[in-house]
Amino acid sequence: MAVVNPSSLFTKALSGGYAIGAFNVNNMEIVQGIMLAARQEESPVILQVSAGARTYAGPAYIRKLIEAAVEENPEIPIVLHLDHGQNFEICKECIDNGFTSVMIDGSHLPFEENISLTKRVVEYAKEKGVFVEAELGQLAGIEEDVQAEHSVFTDPAQAKEFVERTGCNSLAIAIGTSHGAYKFSGEPKLDFERLEQIIALLPNFPLVLHGASSVPKTFVEEANTYGGNIGDATGIPEEFLRKAATTNICKINIDTDIRLAMTASIRKYLAEHPQEFDPRSYLKPARQAVFSMVAHKMRDVLGSSHTI
Repeated sequence: MAVVNPSSLFTKALSGGYAIGAFNVNNMEIVQGIMLAARQEESPVILQVSAGARTYAGPAYIRKLIEAAVEENPEIPIVLHLDHGQNFEICKECIDNGFTSVMIDGSHLPFEENISLTKRVVEYAKEKGVFVEAELGQLAGIEEDVQAEHSVFTDPAQAKEFVERTGCNSLAIAIGTSHGAYKFSGEPKLDFERLEQIIALLPNFPLVLHGASSVPKTFVEEANTYGGNIGDATGIPEEFLRKAATTNICKINIDTDIRLAMTASIRKYLAEHPQEFDPRSYLKPARQAVFSMVAHKMRDVLGSSHTI
């Protein structure tokens, strides 16, 4: 399996004014949809795996799906990334199993404990040539086992100290994004002034946005039209993400939009074809929905099309 380290990809993204999409994968159709988009858009891609995905599909199945993606798309730079590694042990396991990038999430810990944990992962990963993403600040919302009631925005001065003391390769920051589909109760807002302050203290350093799904109303309305009850979900406006992608934000995480695209497509298909029971019949258009959504993100939001 020839997956790549994201270091050189981020260097190119920094100078080119775009970000690389990090898309969560859980099954074959999601991987195929993402890779179809990457091939069409000629874009590098980060396939990221959460603890929940590893539990659901199993580490071996996930690894084989990524191997298939690499085999079928040798021209596409593919990063295999652990999303929200909760402790040293899971990061070590993924590093030993061929991941080229891992995230250690100590954002819920006190500052000094976060530094200590992150530094331990960095020291182990460095020996294996693996990239390490860390997080400082907390995003509100729920994403599988990651849950926080309130956001804690990243302190720029602490960010500089954190990077210098841990040696992490990239840093996920909190400037107003959040996990899940219900991101805002009022008007959406990202703290671009805070982002500029962090960039001033960490020039040419790769930054990451988690919780960056846009929760398109078309997906929500389609799902609800065909039996769903998603409610008043609100995401990050795409124009905010496009602006962020032109800065030091080199990696933007997208998960909820994939789930919504698939679910809306499946609900619609089954409602219109109630006699159908072959999973291939409804998973094929679901895969196409993932492809269309991811291609749009690469082209119009991330700006990563034709950057290989």
